[in-house]
Amino acid sequence: MKLVPLGDRVVLKQCEAEETTKSGIILTGSAQEKPQEAEVVAVGPGGVVDGKEVTMQVKVGDKVIYSKYAGNEVKLDGEEFMVVRQNDILAIVED
Repeated sequence: MKLVPLGDRVVLKQCEAEETTKSGIILTGSAQEKPQEAEVVAVGPGGVVDGKEVTMQVKVGDKVIYSKYAGNEVKLDGEEFMVVRQNDILAIVED
């Protein structure tokens, strides 16, 4: 199956949560914070959304930082994805 977002929506796959801190302390599952970094899996077409022209600024493969409480979690074929609006994406991470 494949997720195809509509309008200004973007499908994200979350990066793995940190299991150790930078100082080497191992975190238990309950202490791990939900990561806000994800990879773009699919991008909607943009267009007119809520009466405003929206141009999509992210593309498939981009690593992004998104708002902490943004979007909806979706489970498909055993994998978890986030569907967010483009304006919930705060930044593109460049290497």
